[in-house]
Amino acid sequence: MSTSQKTCKKFVLNNGLEMPTVGMGTYRIRNESVLMQAVDDALRTGYRMFDTAAVYGNEQYLKKAFHQLLPKYGLEREDIFITTKMAPSDHGGNEITEKAFLKSLDNLGLEYIDLYLIHFPGTARIPTTDPRNKELRGNTWAKLVEIYDSGKVKAIGVSNYTVRHLKELAANSHGLMPAVNQVEWHPYYFQPELLKYCNDNDILLQAYCSLGGTSAQNASLLEDPVVVNIAKKLNVTRPQLLLAWAIKQGVAVIPKSTNPEHIKQNIELEFVIPKSDLEALNGLGRNSIKYAWDPSEVV
Repeated sequence: MSTSQKTCKKFVLNNGLEMPTVGMGTYRIRNESVLMQAVDDALRTGYRMFDTAAVYGNEQYLKKAFHQLLPKYGLEREDIFITTKMAPSDHGGNEITEKAFLKSLDNLGLEYIDLYLIHFPGTARIPTTDPRNKELRGNTWAKLVEIYDSGKVKAIGVSNYTVRHLKELAANSHGLMPAVNQVEWHPYYFQPELLKYCNDNDILLQAYCSLGGTSAQNASLLEDPVVVNIAKKLNVTRPQLLLAWAIKQGVAVIPKSTNPEHIKQNIELEFVIPKSDLEALNGLGRNSIKYAWDPSEVV
């Protein structure tokens, strides 16, 4: 796994596929015109990766955006990297998982998806303590390997998997380990042991909630005095600092914004964070504030 800090452009996944270091997240952007404008701004700025999910309810809007906007910027399908995720309600493998994948493929209007992730280790409407979760996600992974072998997806992975879930998958991987594990990752909540396991097993860690709880109108991380002071000293925005902090650890990022200036800033991350400042940001982890769903309880 590698990245170029000079260009801050690509990670190489465990199957050789190149994936942009910075992508555009689309969580909670459910207005078609707003998403169209955000994708337009992102493509113009240089974004080439876009992250969505079945549960976001906007795959079909991205289809229209790519159809209209790729020609505008002289781009082809292969010039962009598209990630989507299987809903927790579609665990089980066989027909239900394949149907979910094909629906996303159709929603996006694509012949193939670059990266398809299991969104959560638990299954919708089944208690987190129910042992069926383990069996269902095992069946799901087996089906995703089949879909990968068919060529309809370039890479497969997981999201919100703990070390325990990854070890379980490794014991019955059907010959293919996840290329990516997308998890909550920011200075208030990060897991060094998870990063180490992923690095040791050639799984790329990708962050969501990089700015903390902003999706839930919680700006406590952005307003933390440590973040504010370091960003001011380095003459960067607070989001830029938090995104670059993750990339410095070898973690990919997918910031979401509909603000044109923020979209532009969020991909301009080629600056150095001094070691002392990195240590100060790492020190915020003792707060252990988690903003998104917790997979640790899923058996």
